[in-house]
Amino acid sequence: MSAPIKTGKIWIGRYLMVIAALHTIVALLLYGPVFMGMLERGVFNTVNRDPLRSAAIWFLLFGGPLLLLGMNINNMERKRDFAEAGTMGLGILICCLFGLVLMPVSGFWLAIPAAIALMNRRSNQRPAL
Repeated sequence: MSAPIKTGKIWIGRYLMVIAALHTIVALLLYGPVFMGMLERGVFNTVNRDPLRSAAIWFLLFGGPLLLLGMNINNMERKRDFAEAGTMGLGILICCLFGLVLMPVSGFWLAIPAAIALMNRRSNQRPAL
């Protein structure tokens, strides 16, 4: 008789998707006036060399790739395909640690639990829906 398959809840991808949504909302709240100024100027080539506008755009745009990453991980969790989870988790952790060195007061802390959880997932774990 084989050992029972350990179950793991599906949460990592969803967690990252929530962080992505919150990141986008915070970007709009923090940099709303900057974005409005860019809209008033016609959007095209409005960032130019303005460091505040550059920061606002990067802050806003980071939510999109994070959302896609969360969706991909959610799909992995649903299919119980964790073959690349350890590598993906390590990559996220390295990115977070690098981000924290540059900006200790930031949201990079929020992704560390997801990175560690991914690194600990095994392909034989069956997620609970």
